Amino acid sequence: MSTITICGSIAFLPEMKNIQSQLEKLNHTVYIPEIKLKDESGSPVTLEEFYVLRNLDENKNDSNSWIWDRKNDAILEHFNKIKNSDSILVLNYKKNKIENYIGANTFLEMGIALHLNKQIYLLNNIPNQSNKEELLGLKPILINNNLKLIK
Repeated sequence: MSTITICGSIAFLPEMKNIQSQLEKLNHTVYIPEIKLKDESGSPVTLEEFYVLRNLDENKNDSNSWIWDRKNDAILEHFNKIKNSDSILVLNYKKNKIENYIGANTFLEMGIALHLNKQIYLLNNIPNQSNKEELLGLKPILINNNLKLIK
């Protein structure tokens, strides 16, 4: 079938793994965000451990913190997955009391997909957020949880 990169808030990681499995059963190749990162000393840590370390780091508000180097690496790696895919699927569930939430990083990924002429699929409706007009301008295909609509 096709190669799909799943995008969305890392808070949706369990859902990403579930959707990845479902799409693979439909014969798609599927990428999700990197789930292994490196800590300050370069040792591998899970994504969950990274966020715990990030929240504990006294220098997390310093732009020179190792945390932002790792975040930068993860962003660029996911952009490369998008580049090597046919399309992206944005998982937009409720988060922070916002239905169908699309965060800043996911919005960036959608912009990269648009720039690279990749099809953008949206799992749920476009949220009522301050960037709704821009989201509409990206012309995503709404699939309403029907993964079989992804080509």
